Amino acid sequence: MKILLVRPNTPKRSINLQSFMICEPLDLEYTASSLQANNHEVDLIDMILEKRPLVYFLKQKNYDMVCMTAYITTVGVLKDYAKIVKEYNKNIIVCAGGVHAEVVPCDFVDPNIDYILWANGVKTLVRIANSFPHIDIDAIPGIYIENRAKPQIVNGDLPFPDRAITKKYRDNYNYIYHNKCATIKTSFGCPYKCKFCFCTQICDYCVRNIDQVLDELEMIEEKNVFIVDDDFLVSRERLLKFVEGLERRGINKHYIAFGRADFIAANEDMIVLLHRHGFDAFFVGIESFKNSELSDYTKKTNVEINVKAVNILERNGLQCYSGLIVGEDWVKEDFDTLINHLNAFEHPLVNVQPITPMPGTPLYDEYGYEITEKRENYACWDMAHVVFKPLKMSKRLYYYHIVRTYLKTSANAKQRKFIKSCYGKKVYRRVRRGAAKIFFQYLRLIICPD
Repeated sequence: MKILLVRPNTPKRSINLQSFMICEPLDLEYTASSLQANNHEVDLIDMILEKRPLVYFLKQKNYDMVCMTAYITTVGVLKDYAKIVKEYNKNIIVCAGGVHAEVVPCDFVDPNIDYILWANGVKTLVRIANSFPHIDIDAIPGIYIENRAKPQIVNGDLPFPDRAITKKYRDNYNYIYHNKCATIKTSFGCPYKCKFCFCTQICDYCVRNIDQVLDELEMIEEKNVFIVDDDFLVSRERLLKFVEGLERRGINKHYIAFGRADFIAANEDMIVLLHRHGFDAFFVGIESFKNSELSDYTKKTNVEINVKAVNILERNGLQCYSGLIVGEDWVKEDFDTLINHLNAFEHPLVNVQPITPMPGTPLYDEYGYEITEKRENYACWDMAHVVFKPLKMSKRLYYYHIVRTYLKTSANAKQRKFIKSCYGKKVYRRVRRGAAKIFFQYLRLIICPD
């Protein structure tokens, strides 16, 4: 079977960190290797980076199937692509998958989409391809059908992702201050259940064998690697095995990973050890400097722990990237307090997000405030647009205070000088371009809120 895998571009209306980072499409690379192992002919296009339209690529080969993945912001783009495919050749099978399809598959119900992969997406797609042209939907439980019971999610046991299939794009994959950055996944899911988090709804937590992770790591050409586990810092024992494996095999790379503040606060010695073995930064979900909000979000941490974690990272020479959530009832003084907290740190790099009751999460199911954004306006569910009605100020003023927070913390003169001196002019220019794009997107919302 001839199969085209497509990563959709991001809609212009979305405000997203793509301005700062473009990660490789790891899910599609896993898909490619699994399909190739079953003797299918596979191509992959990354429409974030491509300048040519989708039709151009459809004309290059007589494809039997096009498979696309999407986050919530790109659902609309995916549907547009599906229409383009069917208008080009109605006999091409169109499949939709990815994390959003696994949690909210009903968003992908569309006359131009033949199959929605809502469980064990890679294996489900392989079963579809292997049974072509006699595809029996009833025999493949990973295909979404309304009112069908969802099968158990089984992760792992996949071939290593095919990174060669994205060779022409790889120089453009980066993560904030790290150019030419690959990604790797050492676990699936998260052992915690934060109320607002979409990731916890995808699957239960499970880990890959460390030796397999190290085998894959040795195959990665890039010096910079982003570990995209929802939480890499879960088990001291597993981290020690990872570090011992790096030493034993002589693997020397630079790493960025997600980790919880409570682990960092309780394990400074482990942070020192990880830094010694190439870890440059951790993305920490600080979320709030209000204990009441942390409790509401079921973070199972507190402000004291968060501050201690950031101090540990900075004291030991690691960069802390942090996510902050601003609430529906915030007033100017809350933003002032946030700015003061952040500027108490040496080099705050923050992603300030209005609380977003993401469809598919417990927060969405029990949300008690007025949602003003239509569900089908997918591009605006980017955790940057305000999708609710603020309680204490207008949307315009709310956006203004978000921008003010950025300008007084991550984008102030001190931080700009730090980025340029620490990471070089090339990285600084890329980050500055990204920041300018986001600034003008917010400026438009301040002038004329959606």
